[in-house]
Amino acid sequence: MKIYKKGYNYCFETSACEECEGNCCIGESGYIWVNPQEALKISEFLNLSLDKFYDKHLKKVKYRFSLKEIEYNGGYRCVFFDLKEKRCGIYSVRPTQCRSFPFWDHFKTNIKEAERECPGIVRL
Repeated sequence: MKIYKKGYNYCFETSACEECEGNCCIGESGYIWVNPQEALKISEFLNLSLDKFYDKHLKKVKYRFSLKEIEYNGGYRCVFFDLKEKRCGIYSVRPTQCRSFPFWDHFKTNIKEAERECPGIVRL
């Protein structure tokens, strides 16, 4: 299935995720922002108290929270990326930032970077 979003000169082929090694979850360090509602959903999904979830899986960055990362292969990976399955361990409750990938404003003018990161990018 292809997903299109107005304002982008590419679409996203969802079947590419099956062959991908988790490029969107592994690589350079960055922030994976989580709002309070998302934190609650994820903590419930993991059957953790909200306090335990914040302590174990989030880091505070100024006034916001981001999922923690783990060093991996000279880079980083999201704490919820399952290395064995090559999939997101919280996919059904993943944060909005993850849900919106690869349709990030940055990629509107950096399509080559998007293509390097995501095998599902199809130019229009």
